[in-house]
Formats: sequence, C-alpha cells, structure tokens
Amino acid sequence: MSVAAEPTSLRDRCSTQEWQTRVDLAAAYRLVAHYGWDDLIFTHISARVPGSEHHFLINPYGLMFDEITASSLIKVDLDGNILEPSPYGFNAAGFTIHSAIHAAREDAHCVLHLHTIAGVGVSAQANGLLPLNQTAMTVCGSLAYHDYEGIALDLAERPRLVADLGDNNAMLLRNHGTLTVGPSIGSAFLTMYLLERACAIQIASLAGGVALTIPSDAVRTLVDRQAKFGQAAMSALAWTPLVRMLDRNDPSFRD
Repeated sequence: MSVAAEPTSLRDRCSTQEWQTRVDLAAAYRLVAHYGWDDLIFTHISARVPGSEHHFLINPYGLMFDEITASSLIKVDLDGNILEPSPYGFNAAGFTIHSAIHAAREDAHCVLHLHTIAGVGVSAQANGLLPLNQTAMTVCGSLAYHDYEGIALDLAERPRLVADLGDNNAMLLRNHGTLTVGPSIGSAFLTMYLLERACAIQIASLAGGVALTIPSDAVRTLVDRQAKFGQAAMSALAWTPLVRMLDRNDPSFRD
C-alpha cells in the first residue's frame, strides 16, 4: 500500500460512536478499492456523525481509497466547514451530492457514489437498469434516476437531486455513475454491491448478442418483496465478514 502523510490519531479526541463510524467508513473505502470500484481519487463515500449537528465524514481529497484511515477522514458541516484540522480538502462535487442527501434524508446515514465502467455504462443506456436477472430485480424496485447536469459543482442542483432520489435507496446518475444510501454503512455498501453487480451482468448480457428474457411483472414484484424482507439483517451478515477480510489483509484502516 502507498504511504501517505500519517494523520494524528483521533481515537482519543472523539466519541466512541464517532470513532466506530470512522472505522466503518474507512473500511468501506478500502472495500471499494478491493473490488476495483475506485476511480483514482474522484468518487466519495460519506457517513453522518452520530449526534444532532448534521456533521458528516468524507474522504480527504488527494488520498487513494486504499490509503484512507479512520483518522484521515474529514469532518464537515452542511455549510462546507471543515471541523477538524487536516492537510487535505474535500471534493467539491462530493460535498454538493452528499450534503444534499444528508440534509434531506434523516435515514441516510451513509451515502456511497461510484464511477465504475459498468455503472456509468448502464447509466448512459436509455432504458437504464433492466430486470434481466435476480440481482437486478432486488434493486430495480427502489432505483431512482437523476439526469446529468454537468459536474456537480452547482449547489442549486441539490434540490433536484434530492427530489429525484425521493425515498429510494439507490439511484443511477445519468451519464455519471451509481449512488446508494442506507441507514448504516453496511447497508449502503450491500445495496451498492448489488447495484454494481447488476450493472456488470447487464453489460455482459447485452454484449452476448442474443435475445434475452425478462421475467414477468408478477415474478419481479415477488423478488422485490423478498429482497426487502430482512434486508437489514442481511446487510449486517455481509458486513461483518467483509471487515474481517480487511483485518486479515491490512488492518491499517483502523488507524
């Protein structure tokens, strides 16, 4: 792993709840790198800091995802003020997207945004994500769409982004990428795993050059209902071994 400037540990300077959020969010960044979903330094994951202040944590702009640690994460408020000293700033487009959702959705404790090849590819397809397979059907029922308005530097885009997301937990940003939210970091990550996998399967299926079958509306409704049942428990079941894998390979995300 590349060595970046080592941040001063914040473990003894924040609450137990904030530190756990930092560790989990750093783990999410390492997992995105592990699955090859990172785009150099240009995407972002955020998590709300426990408490009433509506502060959230986001990546330091200038670190690769496999360098991010619990202490290096930047804490900002909804006005974009950095609340802990850091040698880094944050991605302005990331602030636009994440501040909008954290301000509007109390249940969105984590917001995850990616630019993968498959995700961007499907976001540019006129029909969006198709219910071609079981994985896609688990997310299609709660998938929103937001039309491309340019690089997200204009804060005026925030109300439209929030309106398009509604109460859904996944969204395709047209011609841009994928986005998921969740009541926990593990939940947002699992939803992204399913969305990204569905997009990759769709690209592969369409590349096959043969006729494809789409299950009936009744089956799609059934799978959507089945997927929503016990979703929180499934997220926890998946998240715990994912973090164990990181601990085996490189536990420095906990620093």
